[in-house]
Amino acid sequence: MTMRNYPTIQDIHEAQQRLKPHVRHTPLLRADKIDKAAGCQLYLKPETLQITGAFKIRGALNKALSLPREEIANGIIATSSGNHAQALAYAARMLGVKVILVLPVTTPKIKIANTEALGAEVILFDGDNAARWRKVYEIAEGHNYAVIHGFEDPVVMAGQGTIGCEILEDLEDVDTVIVPLGGGGLISGIATAIKETKPSVRVIAAEPALTPKYFYSRKNRERTSLPLKNTIADGLRLSVPGQNPYPIIEKYVDEIILVEDEHIIAGMRALAKDAKLIAEPAASIGIGALLAGSIDVKPDEKVCAVLSGGNWDLGDLAEIYNLAP
Repeated sequence: MTMRNYPTIQDIHEAQQRLKPHVRHTPLLRADKIDKAAGCQLYLKPETLQITGAFKIRGALNKALSLPREEIANGIIATSSGNHAQALAYAARMLGVKVILVLPVTTPKIKIANTEALGAEVILFDGDNAARWRKVYEIAEGHNYAVIHGFEDPVVMAGQGTIGCEILEDLEDVDTVIVPLGGGGLISGIATAIKETKPSVRVIAAEPALTPKYFYSRKNRERTSLPLKNTIADGLRLSVPGQNPYPIIEKYVDEIILVEDEHIIAGMRALAKDAKLIAEPAASIGIGALLAGSIDVKPDEKVCAVLSGGNWDLGDLAEIYNLAP
């Protein structure tokens, strides 16, 4: 692998071949019951049904499988808000290597439990993303672990980009693809796959209104750091845009839409009620944006919303779905 800081379409196609035996080609589901409220012909790409319950397995496994065996012999390490952690734990178990995950103390219990159940060593750390990464590199250096970044690594992005290839294979005449925006690795991969294959398809990023780092970076024409606020979409909570994803997003993403927490919750409820899918808040943000009328769509437009993951605590879900305990 060359030392580029972005993935090419060839990298993504290679990732697709590498991952084929190991990950699910998730189905593309028609969500016609949500059409009227969404204002378009809605399709869902439910990575909630992926192994480990989120898209992250694609990037983590693509990276782990492409590293020389001796590089990962001592183990792999990363930090994550939960889904990348579970993906890496799964990849490490598959390859028979040790994995250490530094997770924020705010990580939902279900994600910690799932990560540990896969055999990972979990270190809970109280600090922002930058502080957690410093901790990761400190530990990695002392033990000679391989570091796998969740969104800065172009090989990880290439793995996530395989979602874009699958969407184009399953819905050739798709008009618009909506992708959740957190660190930026997911949309960097998907947007590259889509724009390099079919540039006419519109790619829209949905970002929580409470952590609008990419939205303001685009406005300011430079990476802009913002104070960290709590959003229900914990998987997208970040104060500064990724260094490598930022130029890719600027190049390929047509629009960045901000979505309020209340609309994210409305998206979760619509997915559960009308599509029978349990999606975590981060995954429901695109549906939330459509329901809020924030995206300009036409009734005959074919819109695909990527549901990034479904790992969330049932107690928290019960509260959102107004279920009695």
